[in-house]
Amino acid sequence: MSVPPLTFPPAFLWGTATAAYQIEGAVREGGRTPSIWDTFSHTPGRTENGDTGDIATDHFHRRAEDVALMADLGVNAYRFSVSWPRVQPTGRGPAIERGLDFYRALVDDLLDHGIRPVLTLYHWDLPQELESAGGWPERDTAHRFADYARIVAGALGDRVDMWTTLNEPWCSAFLGYGSGVHAPGRTDPVAALRAAHHLNLAHGLGAQALRAQLPARAQLSISLNPSVVRARSQAPQDLDARRRIDALANRVFTGPLLKGAYPQDLFADTAALTDWSFVHGDDLAVIKHPLDSLGLNYYAPTVVSDATDSHPRRTDGHRATDHSPWPGADSVSFHQPPGDRTEMGWSVDPSGLYDLLLHYTREAPGLPLMITENGAAYDDKPAADGSVHDPDRIRYLHGHLSAVHRAIADGADVSGYFLWSLLDNFEWSFGYGKRFGAVYVDYETRTRTPKSSAHWYAELARTGVLPQAPELPELPQAPEPPELPELPGA
Repeated sequence: MSVPPLTFPPAFLWGTATAAYQIEGAVREGGRTPSIWDTFSHTPGRTENGDTGDIATDHFHRRAEDVALMADLGVNAYRFSVSWPRVQPTGRGPAIERGLDFYRALVDDLLDHGIRPVLTLYHWDLPQELESAGGWPERDTAHRFADYARIVAGALGDRVDMWTTLNEPWCSAFLGYGSGVHAPGRTDPVAALRAAHHLNLAHGLGAQALRAQLPARAQLSISLNPSVVRARSQAPQDLDARRRIDALANRVFTGPLLKGAYPQDLFADTAALTDWSFVHGDDLAVIKHPLDSLGLNYYAPTVVSDATDSHPRRTDGHRATDHSPWPGADSVSFHQPPGDRTEMGWSVDPSGLYDLLLHYTREAPGLPLMITENGAAYDDKPAADGSVHDPDRIRYLHGHLSAVHRAIADGADVSGYFLWSLLDNFEWSFGYGKRFGAVYVDYETRTRTPKSSAHWYAELARTGVLPQAPELPELPQAPEPPELPELPGA
């Protein structure tokens, strides 16, 4: 008996996504000054092979070519980020019009090709001058972000109607200031908690600034990377480990954003570190600004337990570190479940995406959800004829989009999906060693070659019907994988 095809709603947004520092290059052009990622990547030992985003995929000079690629893919939306130091180099004062002109041209190109621009204000590239003044642990940075939001809205608000304040504030706070594996590379648990709050505040203040500047039709969102946290067993101590990580990974953001309050158990878990006196009187009311949608980034679930001698605590999902991104959760171990893994070492588990969508459907009833990142890194290599075949990525996408379809059928209000990523690019602390793109980039020539997954996704974007995935070949039984950490987003 044939299985009926999986068809998505007609108005569903099919997009792809990128981040400014990962693709733009041109870091010293047009008045742009260093961001924290410029400083971090130029610090020896911070990135694989000392790679930097100085050139990246050279999108700054290949903008028109990349928009044409998107048009060929048939996507109807593109989620991109604005480089804060490109448009407001010191993080203070007036904008540099040359920087804004790049984004004006990008938006015009997208609209000319029938592609809806979805703008993210902050994807981790804080101007270095603001970090030198204290960075996200300092309250003033949130106010500087609101000023920046006002500048970008004034320049692009007549043509962009979908706005995202922050991308994955968990990574900015806890990888940037806790474990130190992301920029700015600090390792202070209290600074990480302060940064989390001031990122929340920046969202609220930025949303207020956008509402005041933008037309009424504009839609506001934030993109989180919530963890689907699973206990390794039903033992009380493992369930408590799950609770601790859920508070630090998820509720530290969704509590203020959706409910106007931080979770009390988070305060209790971190009481030995801070009294949270950096939360001021009206902050929570500002943070709980009405959203038009909630962006969710998903890659893999997180499995935790109480720490034992046989399962020592691991601290980070990117590069090895002696510092934990989990303040107040030193008693928690992280585990890699058995099964398929991506090149990042992350498990392939579409059920986590289904669970995530149903959870936030219950958590925020009436608030549309959007999958603003989902994808996988694989070791893609060109064939002799120059083509790039990536059947593992197609199977990954097929499984996860099937889970999205099932979630919609079960009541989740999901309005769009953004494939991470359009291009192979600078993968943060991993440099150019991990390829997430639907389009292969030769880093010597910057030549773009759409992979098999790009053609597969183009068919889906044009028809709204999920194409079949390649059959998985018979393989010998894989050995049990080593204990590796999970998390976080790309």
